[in-house]
Amino acid sequence: MTWQLAPEVLADVAIWGGLALMVFGLLKMISLPMAAFVEAQAAWRRRHSPRARHRRHSRYEDRPRVSVIVPAYNEGPVLVNCVNSLVGSDYDRLEIVIVDDGSTDDTAAVATRLAQEHTQVLLITQANAGKGAALNRGIAAAGGDVLFFVDADGIFAPGTIGEMLRGFDHPDVGAVCGDDRPVNLNRVQTRMLAILNHAGTGLVRRALALAGVLPIVSGNVGAFTRDVVEEVGGFDESTIGEDLELTWRVHRAGYRVRFQPAALVYAESPSTWRTLWRQRVRWARGLLQTMRLHRDMIGNPRFGLFGLYLGVNTLSMVVMPMVQLVVLACLPFAFAVGEPAFTGSAASVIGWLGLAMSVLVVVYAVLLNRSPRDLRHLWTLALWPIYSTVMAAVVVSALWLELRGGPAKWHKMQRTGVVSVPVGHAARA
Repeated sequence: MTWQLAPEVLADVAIWGGLALMVFGLLKMISLPMAAFVEAQAAWRRRHSPRARHRRHSRYEDRPRVSVIVPAYNEGPVLVNCVNSLVGSDYDRLEIVIVDDGSTDDTAAVATRLAQEHTQVLLITQANAGKGAALNRGIAAAGGDVLFFVDADGIFAPGTIGEMLRGFDHPDVGAVCGDDRPVNLNRVQTRMLAILNHAGTGLVRRALALAGVLPIVSGNVGAFTRDVVEEVGGFDESTIGEDLELTWRVHRAGYRVRFQPAALVYAESPSTWRTLWRQRVRWARGLLQTMRLHRDMIGNPRFGLFGLYLGVNTLSMVVMPMVQLVVLACLPFAFAVGEPAFTGSAASVIGWLGLAMSVLVVVYAVLLNRSPRDLRHLWTLALWPIYSTVMAAVVVSALWLELRGGPAKWHKMQRTGVVSVPVGHAARA
């Protein structure tokens, strides 16, 4: 092929790659709200059915002892709010295990004061060893039958623990995930993340849980039965995606993973692009590490629908972001060559339909979460193209770091202690 043909080839790459991205995105936009709508309708029927009073038994009715394990590394500005929200929970059979992972700020002093003020609080200190090690240390010290793993910046709504326990409504349920939402809505970026969180977290988790393939129990608000945690072996301390990796092992062991959208925890979102970049690179590296550890599960029907879903997830989370960057790099050639297909009616229709569907899905997700007030941040969706491009670059950066063996550190973001959600709002939610 001569160099004179290279621009045309690159233009074709942009056209067909862009078309593939639009079709794939449109299918996601259509499937997610449909699945969530089916789930919402089923939940409504369960609540209003004549048999509702005979609903299946859950762990909540057993009133098990709950241990909430809070790993803390330099969490001084936020730890008090987290513990106070847990102490104020409407579930009383509760202990709170704070594991200070060698903090260099006033975390140890704050945790010591909290342990003196509240009999439910147990403080453990250790040399800095990472989040996975801190969680495992907390498991060893905890006395509960159900183990909650939460981040130190999380502010719990009063009924969250009870809602999580209600998710354990079958012997095969090994883990339950709640819904974490941003608490610091003081920046344009955090307002955008709040809007996207409704679709990218709340709606997606509803759909995936409905299909039985929810791949992650969030480190912000996750609960496991002690028996399951002991059976699968606790947290893997070699990965920075410890919550994701543990969830995959729970699926591997044959247990179900539930999502409880009414179990709310408000936590800090990154307020700067630099902080967001570092957080998402860590998340992407955690995914890549988990994929490497469990590569035999990806696309493998032996693990049921979850194994097949992991193949689709790999396409969505790893392959498509790289395609997106290639398309963006080749796009100028498509404009320069002036390919008719680039402005063809089919591509235009798919593109505009995808854009409209994306906005409708976000609005639907916000209303499904009963958070109409958050629609006031809808204007931040104008930043979505920038955010999407940055997230695609995150995947490439994470791949590069994994391939060259870059150090895998916790790299937690600096907490600000900003709380923009009124306590009354959290309680009503």
